[in-house]
Amino acid sequence: MSDRPEIVCICGSARFVEEMRAVNRGLAFEGIIVVAPVEADGLITDEQKKALGALHLRRIDLADRVLVVNPGGYIGESTSREVDYAHAAGKPVSFTFEEELRMTWGPATRA
Repeated sequence: MSDRPEIVCICGSARFVEEMRAVNRGLAFEGIIVVAPVEADGLITDEQKKALGALHLRRIDLADRVLVVNPGGYIGESTSREVDYAHAAGKPVSFTFEEELRMTWGPATRA
């Protein structure tokens, strides 16, 4: 068995940046390595958005599991794509708010 810490990739809408920061801190204090989306300070170009989206898929590849930060059950288009990508890659996916998601992606574990 490896003594490497677990790696978790956080996914979620940019509108939940504060919530993602809090989840990031909480996981880090549990000894978990966290990879998370880049925070943009302002508007980004379509080219930058595309590049950051591709980079985030590589973060999912690196992770042992994915945690979606989705207050109120909200999942946007980009996050939905990331969840589908993670499932296709065989990564376990859990949600901070799962109640409304069971019908879309099946049962999930609560974070």
